Amino acid sequence: TQILMEFGGRSVQAGGSLRLSCENSGLTWSSYCMAWFRQDPGKERELVAALDTDGSTSYADSMKGRFTASKDNLQHTLYLHQDSLKPEDTAVYYCAADASLLRLRRNEADYWGQGTQVTVSS
Repeated sequence: TQILMEFGGRSVQAGGSLRLSCENSGLTWSSYCMAWFRQDPGKERELVAALDTDGSTSYADSMKGRFTASKDNLQHTLYLHQDSLKPEDTAVYYCAADASLLRLRRNEADYWGQGTQVTVSS
């Protein structure tokens, strides 16, 4: 059973917007820090945004002001709203969960989703 599942990735034009979602089944939501990562083929996986259990959020510099991560504690769903998308945002986006925010910031996590593809064309 997949614990984390991402939805919402698709092809968009540069300058467009998307909202990705990550549904959780089975995790004790309040006990886990959450994060969004992305990976393009041939590149290292990079952290997009990390959310602590209190909802405080940090972002990678290249995404500040364009991406907003949030979580719905009633629906146990994580979101990533993406604005002003650029071709270099093209990647598979993953959500992840871990009890340690530090581990997420080190690109480590106990739980990963299967990923959703975002393709931005110029």
